[in-house]
Amino acid sequence: YRAFIFSLTFLLYASFHLSRKPISIVKGELHKHCAASHEVDLSSYKEYAAQIQPVKKPSNVSQCGWEPFDKNNYKQLLGALDYSFLCAYAVGMYLSGIIGERLPIRYYLTVGMLASGLFTAMFGLGYFYNIHSLWFYIMAQIANGLVQTTGWPSVVTCIGNWFGKGRRGLIMGVWNSHTSVGNILGSLIAAYWVSACWGLSFVMPGVIIAVMGIVCFLFLIEHPKDVSCSCTPSSVKMQHLLIDSESCSVSLSSSTVVTGEGRHGTSAISFLGALRIPGVIEFSLCLLFAKLVSYTFLFWLPLYITNVEHLDAKRAGDLSTLFDVGGIFGGILAGLISDRLEKRASTCGMMLLLAAPTLYMFSAVSKMGVEATVVMLLISGALVNGPYALITTAVSADLGTHKSLKGNARALSTVTAIIDGTGSVGAALGPLLAGLISPSGWNNVFYMLMVADACALLFLLRLIQKELRCNAEHTL
Repeated sequence: YRAFIFSLTFLLYASFHLSRKPISIVKGELHKHCAASHEVDLSSYKEYAAQIQPVKKPSNVSQCGWEPFDKNNYKQLLGALDYSFLCAYAVGMYLSGIIGERLPIRYYLTVGMLASGLFTAMFGLGYFYNIHSLWFYIMAQIANGLVQTTGWPSVVTCIGNWFGKGRRGLIMGVWNSHTSVGNILGSLIAAYWVSACWGLSFVMPGVIIAVMGIVCFLFLIEHPKDVSCSCTPSSVKMQHLLIDSESCSVSLSSSTVVTGEGRHGTSAISFLGALRIPGVIEFSLCLLFAKLVSYTFLFWLPLYITNVEHLDAKRAGDLSTLFDVGGIFGGILAGLISDRLEKRASTCGMMLLLAAPTLYMFSAVSKMGVEATVVMLLISGALVNGPYALITTAVSADLGTHKSLKGNARALSTVTAIIDGTGSVGAALGPLLAGLISPSGWNNVFYMLMVADACALLFLLRLIQKELRCNAEHTL
């Protein structure tokens, strides 16, 4: 059952990220680099106009992409699309965790995935119906951002119900690679259609996540108790590897007692109660800046590669997947190290410390050719996504089952939503700032990302100091 739930929730959340990725790939098609008007003679213009779909109005004919993104302020408009999605996601996440604690996960997640499929496809329908209103695309992004908040608290709660703390960092580090796998698949699918028919770059991912929503409804088992699974006291070691839930009445220590009432007999934790759990505020603020960096890459990396390497939208999209490949290894490495050292904050801090100079190197080396860009994409992906992956999975699950909760197992969704919701504020700010700063030069965008990494490290210093002090006391 645990292997099945691991695989199913992996695929479910990969489909969420698969449906988020197309916008970054399609940006290069919504706005194309075109020759200046004085460089285009009349004959070439007429030849281009003859190739335009007959349903388009003459006023919409443009060599620079899709109206309204074909103007000089295209970076601000594309940034507005990112900001719309991520602001809605950040606001919705705080509500989603609270709602998710009170509804069956299977139904809640199914509805969210079906709605997400609808709104993802809706953006692509703008191509087929020749829609050129900025507000249409913004509203599609806002609606999609809201319904996608059903995903993360649900899958983390489900995986937390089935796996205990023994090797949680490694298990969730491997499991969290669904984010990068989804980004890679989304990039490849969107890139396949982007040049010929960019509308399908959204419609196909929309269909995929809707189909996965049906799979979720049919097969998801949210809790071991739903299939009459229970722990037995025969092996203490197995307690570490099995579920950390209410169905286990045997405790590993006095600080991890889990009662049999957790799932139905205890009330869900309040928002303020979750904030009082030690470490929630610090990790939330750290994730705000860590996610700012990660999502800036998620939404702007293909366009950056297009500008620096002078590649078309498809090749830039394919190349950008290497950042996510690095992210897979970074998440697994962070989980493995944190399990071995038993220091979540210190592991995050170490990777954040290395990430800032790596970003500076990336900005310099990426101008030297594709080979250098490939290497830096892998290294940057590992260091940027490692802390982000660890905080949103193992750290969230640890805090959601903290000993201060005294066995209340209904806090995990709320804690996860608070941490990821705060991180999503940074995810909204990053692409917006990139859109505003990039006209002054891409180097300035990288300086902003380095400052964000430094701020993320700053908020972890107290927890790192506490971990090191505890380690010193234990040694003595």
